[in-house]
Amino acid sequence: MEKIWIVIPAFNEEKKIGRVIKNLKKDNFKNIIVVDDGSQDKTGNIARKCGAKVYTHIINRGLGGALNTGITAALINHAKIVATCDADGQHDTADIKRAIKVLKEKNLDVVIGSRLINSRGMPLSRKIINFGANIITYLLFRVYVSDTQSGLRVFTKEAAEKIKIKTNRMEVSSEIVNEIGRNKLKFEEIPIKAIYTEYSMRKGQSNSNAFRIFYKLIMRRIM
Repeated sequence: MEKIWIVIPAFNEEKKIGRVIKNLKKDNFKNIIVVDDGSQDKTGNIARKCGAKVYTHIINRGLGGALNTGITAALINHAKIVATCDADGQHDTADIKRAIKVLKEKNLDVVIGSRLINSRGMPLSRKIINFGANIITYLLFRVYVSDTQSGLRVFTKEAAEKIKIKTNRMEVSSEIVNEIGRNKLKFEEIPIKAIYTEYSMRKGQSNSNAFRIFYKLIMRRIM
């Protein structure tokens, strides 16, 4: 798997980042990039000790900024396949392997792991947020994805090069869907396990920032 790079955006994830990296290495993912997005804890140090290549933002730029840095770094490091996953332990490494397998076997450009194809284990509040984001994304960009906010994605090198990330915050997930449509990339969703804990529920999307994300997506559409 020397040409596969895993990109993990991370902000104050010292409690989970070590285990996430160790689980990836157990499944033979050797090339791991952690983007320490202005963390105020030991996220970067732990990631380095666990064998990840760490890129550090001096200030917190947000999910979009971290993904942009990480994907760019993976391409600079000659990645043929770039996968993204969350730093809070929400993703099963077996699902990442399966997504890569589907990408190769079906000759796709992008594979997205969907927690909503089989949403058992996903809290109702997250289902509502994600369903709303799916509808908004479709209305703005005319590309339907069942889980637009999924952090588990796999791209070919060529697809990763075509996707241009301009937003810095949480709206990046919908922006990536727009980029898939704009570039007419072949993509497919696969069902993945939803691993939620009290810790992971404090992370990610929330009702409080939904309107701000919607506004930024509209501005992205206009521009």
